Amino acid sequence: MHIPDDPHYYEKFYFTPGDLGYKVFKTKIATIGVLICWDQWYPEAARITSLMGAEILFYPTAIGWATSQSEATNTEQYNAWQTIQRSHAVANGVHVVGVNRVGLEQDGRMKFWGGSFVSNPFGTILQQASHDKEETIVVEVDTQKTDQYRTHWPFMRDRRIDSYEPITKRYIDE
Repeated sequence: MHIPDDPHYYEKFYFTPGDLGYKVFKTKIATIGVLICWDQWYPEAARITSLMGAEILFYPTAIGWATSQSEATNTEQYNAWQTIQRSHAVANGVHVVGVNRVGLEQDGRMKFWGGSFVSNPFGTILQQASHDKEETIVVEVDTQKTDQYRTHWPFMRDRRIDSYEPITKRYIDE
């Protein structure tokens, strides 16, 4: 749904934003929501998908850093990437699977940071992949506990939807 347009990610020039809305898929294991790459930065997308019944949110992505940046900047960016997705898990009472590739592109100027992970609805990392090699990791998640998380941290129940109309505006001018 969301398309980036920032340094090294000029995707608005060759992708069109989605127009089918957010989707969930009922599988034999769980109802899943798939939000792709740039969607990971938008809490509204995670909330809508969770309200539609998603028990697990998947975020397949290809994100990394410019190799010309400092290690401190790279670490901050990776931590922000992981934190925002773990926050979606907590706010919505769902498991989150953040999937990211590894490797180099653009003649070594772009390094994908890997670090794929699975978190539970409290944002706890259940498993994390390495930053520099391809891995296949299988993580067992218990979606039967979703109601338990949502009962003890009832963020979905206690929403004040009557106060949210301003969020449908791009800017709020008072």
